Amino acid sequence: MQMEGRRGVGFFGLVLCLAVFVGCSSAQSDSDNVTAVYIVTLKQAPTSHYYDDELRVKQGRHNKRNGSEGMSRLDKPRNTSRMDRGHKPYIDRVHDSLLKRALKGEKYLKLYSYRFLINGFAVLVTQQQAYKLSTRREVSNVVLDFSVRTATTHTPQFLGLPQGAWAQEGGFDTAGEGVVIGFIDTGIDPMHPSFSDDTPEKPYPIPQHFSGICEVTRDFPSGSCNRKLVGARHFAASAITRGIFNATQDYASPFDGDGHGTHTAAIAAGNHGIAVVVAGHTFGNASGMAPRSHIAVYKALYKSFGGFAADVVAAIDQAAQDGVDIISLSITPNRRPPGIATFFNPIDMALLSAVKAGIFVVQAAGNTGPSPKSISSFSPWIFTVGAAAHDRIYSNSIILGNNITISGVGLAPGTDKDSMYTLVSAVHALNTTAAANDMYVSECQDAGNFNQSVVKGNLLICSYSIRFVLGLSTIKQALETADNLSAAGVVFYMDPYVIGFQLNPIPMRIPGIIIPSPDDSKILLHYYNSSLERDESSKKIVKFGGLASVSGGIKANFSHSAPKVMYYSARGPDPEDNFLDVADILKPNVVAPGNFIWSAWSSRGMDSIEFLGESFAMMSGTSMAAPHIAGLAALIKQRFPSFSPSAIGSALSTTASLNDKNGGPIMAQRAYTNPDVNQSPATPFDMGSGFVNATGALDPGLILDSSYDDYLSFLCGINGSSPVVLNYTGASCGGSTLNATDLNLPSITVSKLNQSVSVQRVVTNVGSNETYSVGWSAPYGASVKVTPTHFSIGSGEKQVLIVFINATMNSSVASYGRIGLFGNQGHSVNIPLSVILKISYNNTAG
Repeated sequence: MQMEGRRGVGFFGLVLCLAVFVGCSSAQSDSDNVTAVYIVTLKQAPTSHYYDDELRVKQGRHNKRNGSEGMSRLDKPRNTSRMDRGHKPYIDRVHDSLLKRALKGEKYLKLYSYRFLINGFAVLVTQQQAYKLSTRREVSNVVLDFSVRTATTHTPQFLGLPQGAWAQEGGFDTAGEGVVIGFIDTGIDPMHPSFSDDTPEKPYPIPQHFSGICEVTRDFPSGSCNRKLVGARHFAASAITRGIFNATQDYASPFDGDGHGTHTAAIAAGNHGIAVVVAGHTFGNASGMAPRSHIAVYKALYKSFGGFAADVVAAIDQAAQDGVDIISLSITPNRRPPGIATFFNPIDMALLSAVKAGIFVVQAAGNTGPSPKSISSFSPWIFTVGAAAHDRIYSNSIILGNNITISGVGLAPGTDKDSMYTLVSAVHALNTTAAANDMYVSECQDAGNFNQSVVKGNLLICSYSIRFVLGLSTIKQALETADNLSAAGVVFYMDPYVIGFQLNPIPMRIPGIIIPSPDDSKILLHYYNSSLERDESSKKIVKFGGLASVSGGIKANFSHSAPKVMYYSARGPDPEDNFLDVADILKPNVVAPGNFIWSAWSSRGMDSIEFLGESFAMMSGTSMAAPHIAGLAALIKQRFPSFSPSAIGSALSTTASLNDKNGGPIMAQRAYTNPDVNQSPATPFDMGSGFVNATGALDPGLILDSSYDDYLSFLCGINGSSPVVLNYTGASCGGSTLNATDLNLPSITVSKLNQSVSVQRVVTNVGSNETYSVGWSAPYGASVKVTPTHFSIGSGEKQVLIVFINATMNSSVASYGRIGLFGNQGHSVNIPLSVILKISYNNTAG
């Protein structure tokens, strides 16, 4: 798996031979003796399916949440060490008994028992042993484990929370109260002030429906959890069996050695009003989207290798058993799941059971955009979030002595406004001991290579090469070099071999700037070289004639062209299988702020070397977008405790914005290089229903609801899926089935329109009595009719809408329309309509 944050780094795959556990040696070539981790599911339904009614009570159908009755537990979370686990649950003993009977006298290692959402286990066995397990009558499915990867001070204001959603919930000091968000990520730094529960002016009880524990280790001592951080565990058994777990970097505890998990948790639920100080500069005060909600951490991803499905499924299973209300995953699989459909994989199927238990599931779309079908979150029961830029930008610039201004990046102070400073290139400031053949000396990584008398008081020019991208050189080290040489500041030019690399603004304690454009870098170097004065005979430099000043990039500016869909945000349409056939499901669902996001950072976070040791970091990616939605979902859950997961998703989708701050269409970047030049209006396959509207989502008027049974009928409708559905859910596909177009989703997607189709949607009124009129715009190459065109609907009532779509031409180019429901009380419901292949007549008729 991958975390969908700033970097897109591939992690290790499967390591198949493990002598330490099962006695195989690296010299063996017999494939029967090679071991791997398999996820085994049994035919008997899991616990959550048997106790669904009781689970609904536990899982927060707590309508008394706004009163004290629902939150009576005022003590701190339960701490437990790994040695203090009590007796084995019955289901664990069932799994152990099956393994002993199936693998009599053979060596194996059971990693997890999945008890709640999936009835099964993860086990390290040989291929032959896996086959033996698959032939047992109790076993329904055996799947090879696979790897996964990881894919704010201002965004509350940009989303209108202080005057909108927070105000509706009684202010920031109650926003999200009583709701528990579970994070499947890299852990958390519990000492960060964003996760403190120090609120003596108001009670802050742990929700009664949550029963999680706080794991205690040397890295995560007793007292790490509190009434804010109510649970913390870690899951690494699958990684440990592969021999790739690095205890020094990864920490066998819930502690975050990466930074990613701390960052995402604070975006969703970090405390309000925490000062953001980085590199000695203040960047405002941070707040999560739901600052009063509670956090439960399930660490299943790690700095050195990413993660594995067996560990992630165990984390999801535990989160549901503990009673979280929302699960946030800023992770995606390393590859599309194999099989008859992308939906049939252990993670998505565990999340389906979580949805049955009433848990809203949000997942990052992935950072593999902007190509079509690059989405890495597939299933209709998962709310998929793409990344958009918000309106705050940090810009820096350098003014040359010839009055040319070059823009760049860098969260740095400026030089003296009234002074110009001499430019000195690192390669022209070498001392006599510097290695003449050191091809990397221009990167300014070692102050010992330079003559301080040449650099002192001047602007040092350094190169930014591919080594910075790979982490072999760092901005932080170059800044230290400049500081040790008493430079007035530092200017980085982009190596021409670094093409299309996009930079986050990087903190700098001294004046500095990075010029990200190779073309602009050439302008700087041409000016510098042409300003040098050299001795005619020796050609040695006698005077550095180039001058410049740096404006500084600490103060934020604000753009009216926001939001816009970022180039890296993964795009639809949703691939149904590995052949890239398109599912009739809209992905992503919405976009949310994901670019240049300030949030909390782990004190030992290694994900970004430039923020090492800082308490906040600025990151970009769909990883940052997903927790924005998780936090906003907590606000909806607080306001509407009885809302199903799909109702929460509907409220977020149908109220989403279609326009930027200028009133024009939201734009989508179309290329990795020069993304602001290569952009065009966003389509539903770029942004889903649109950019999330936090205030509107708390008052949606109408919702479109789907149930677990609906999703099951949809899965049963996939050709050849009956045995797979039975394997994963224990349910038989004997009843009626649903096409994807017939799922009651807040969107309509038709991958193949063969002449005509009629689609039904059912809306439920969650507001007061209202009269609606219906309007629509048809996709190019199709005609649309909706009935009825007007209807009155009472509070709690339902209305059926029938949508007729007819192809008017033959075309394989996707086109888009919309259906709008406009209420006389001010509600507006937006349903995007997407049609790809259109066939207006039968070519075989003669």
